[in-house]
Amino acid sequence: MTVSSLTEFLTSAPRRIHLIGVAGSGMSGIAGLLLALGHRVSGSDKVNTVEVERLEKKGLIFQIPHTAESVRDAELVVYSSAVRPGNPAFDEARRLELPMMRRADALAAIMGVKKGIIICGMHGKTTTSSMVAHVLRQCGLKPSHYVGAEIPILGTNARWDSEGEYFVAEGDESDGTLINYHPEHAIVLNIEPEHLDFYKDLAAIDAVYAKLISQTRGMVVYCGDDEGATRVCSAHPGAVSYGSGSHNRYRLSDLKAENFASHFTVWKGEERLGEIQLNIPGAHNATNALAAVALATELGLPLDRIAAALDGFRGARRRFEIRHQSLRNLIVDDYGHHPTEIAATIATARTGGWKRVLVMFQPHRYTRTQALQEEFGRAFSAADAVFVTDIYAASEKPIAGVSGDTIVQAILRNGHPKAVHQPDLQQMHKSISCEIREGDLILSLGAGNIHEAAARLASDLVVRDTLLDVMGPGVIKLHEPLSRHTTMRIGGPAQFWAEPETEEGFSDLVTHCHDNGIPFMVMGRGSNLLVRDGGIPGVVCHLAKGEFARHEVQGNEVTAGVGLKLKQLANIARNAGLGGFEWMEGIPGNLGGALRMNAGAMGAQTFEQVVRVRMCDQDGNIVSRTPAEMEVFYRDVPTLRRNFAMSAVLRGNPAGPAEIDGKLAASEAKRRETQPVAASAGCIFKNPTAIPAGKLVDELGFKNFAVGHARVSEVHGNFIVNDGGATADEVLTLIEEIKAAAARERGIELETEVQIVGVDRE
Repeated sequence: MTVSSLTEFLTSAPRRIHLIGVAGSGMSGIAGLLLALGHRVSGSDKVNTVEVERLEKKGLIFQIPHTAESVRDAELVVYSSAVRPGNPAFDEARRLELPMMRRADALAAIMGVKKGIIICGMHGKTTTSSMVAHVLRQCGLKPSHYVGAEIPILGTNARWDSEGEYFVAEGDESDGTLINYHPEHAIVLNIEPEHLDFYKDLAAIDAVYAKLISQTRGMVVYCGDDEGATRVCSAHPGAVSYGSGSHNRYRLSDLKAENFASHFTVWKGEERLGEIQLNIPGAHNATNALAAVALATELGLPLDRIAAALDGFRGARRRFEIRHQSLRNLIVDDYGHHPTEIAATIATARTGGWKRVLVMFQPHRYTRTQALQEEFGRAFSAADAVFVTDIYAASEKPIAGVSGDTIVQAILRNGHPKAVHQPDLQQMHKSISCEIREGDLILSLGAGNIHEAAARLASDLVVRDTLLDVMGPGVIKLHEPLSRHTTMRIGGPAQFWAEPETEEGFSDLVTHCHDNGIPFMVMGRGSNLLVRDGGIPGVVCHLAKGEFARHEVQGNEVTAGVGLKLKQLANIARNAGLGGFEWMEGIPGNLGGALRMNAGAMGAQTFEQVVRVRMCDQDGNIVSRTPAEMEVFYRDVPTLRRNFAMSAVLRGNPAGPAEIDGKLAASEAKRRETQPVAASAGCIFKNPTAIPAGKLVDELGFKNFAVGHARVSEVHGNFIVNDGGATADEVLTLIEEIKAAAARERGIELETEVQIVGVDRE
């Protein structure tokens, strides 16, 4: 069936039509047009969408998944370019020899009912098509339209208006189907190498565009600043050029871009037509708007009405779409996936007045990545940091040696200071979070599903901003690697790492998290702690600055914030002539951790010296408690599981410098003799009644035994050390092997002293 015969087929009587892949943005538009023309339309796909649900209310019969039965009574089957043999509906339609058409063929046939205006080019089609449709509608021409994305200002991506004579459509050049269109007018934005999975070379691309231009009856409006568009279009009898160059019939000047908007003057030859205010960002969009101005002016529409329409225009979804905005950060999502588009979008982001531009990019198609890798390497030069995930295949098969890292290496070859490969899209927002500072604009780029990472990041930033407002003075970081904050140098990220500086701010933070169901824990220096590789959801609070680092000595008592390191506390006491703190010299943690665990060494325990603890409960109430008013046990203080220590008063005894220094030296010597130097969490197991845990582990033959990069210390059997690059999974496996051997060979049930927290890696 030819396009012309399909036009007659679609306009002669209502038909039963099935669309394979109807949930896609392009196919859903075709479904809407066919329903508006009065046809009985069904469709199938792998997923449902909001647009499909809207079409169901208009009469679409939808089903998941694709089945052979869905096409058996169809008079015509329309399929998307992503559908291949092996799809049951596609295969059945072929077996039954039903009339079958690609999406572009169906669009060309529908356009044939009216005066078609096709907008084509490698970049900017969706936005320019939307502008043209909006301008013509606001000027009263009642056009039908079809564009390749959701356009809020147009209501939907496709609309049929029986009263208007024009049909504005975005033409897809990716599969050569541009040659099927016979429009009244055409706008050609740009022509350059692209879709080289389909085209042999640029000459093949030119041939398709030249065929379209030869079939265009009226105007060919083309960008005279673009070499490719000029090469193909300038000889057409209806050629109308536009751009910034003086040789163009329509020209813009005095372009001013700020706050993601632009203002410019329009000229026709030597005649100044007027001013345009455009409330979408980028010099490239100002040029696209000029294309709409040129077409509309040539159709006889007055510039004041054109300008009013453009002033009110708002862009398409995923075309520089703001996903999160606050005084601290901005997240923008954009469909750009070709090097030219990427460079233009980053340049636009630079006009917004933000300090830095960070980019999350998802390459689209293996063939494009391979063919244009060097161009991609140059496209990100204006970004401060680039995070690249792996390729969105778009139905292509992988190409050996081609991945997201291909682009990262190309970026680095061009001298860029910061380009990172994060192959897992699910982890992308976590990777870039570690880089984000106040004043950063974060840009997600790509034609696949990179917008999902932007949505996850936006959700985190909303919570972060709320936490900052609640907490007041201090810092909150997103997805902070806890390997930076544990003595074992192991651990996945904290979703929100908070460092409050005041007791009031900490109290407010505790209350907010409790009231809103946000998981909350306090972490000191990370000793005696093993964080699982998936990290810790919610808020991890680190009390180490401001009021939590204060200390005061009065008589025999030291008042200290929980952020003080135990070694610092021992030295403060020493300088004040107070003994009894010397045992703290050999413990790597801080006071907060010592209080929670009732830590001890050299026969001493923390709570033997505690006079009182100042703490905050989950409701934000601040109270002081003496040890007699608390539950305190060996290596366990249940009261501090439900409450959070903020400071404590500890009592020492007067002692001379020589006595104190001797005990400090003895503590340090014992630590060096009995504890490994390598990164560890301290003692792994509680000592059983019958035998010290370290001796038991030695006797079981585990000394120096390793799982991956986690190893039982040769110095002390109750220490597991990180030889570099160990994971929590490796440590946990080693712990379980030791526990199993102790139970099997000695009948001893070992209990872990180290606190194990967090979730496993996804």
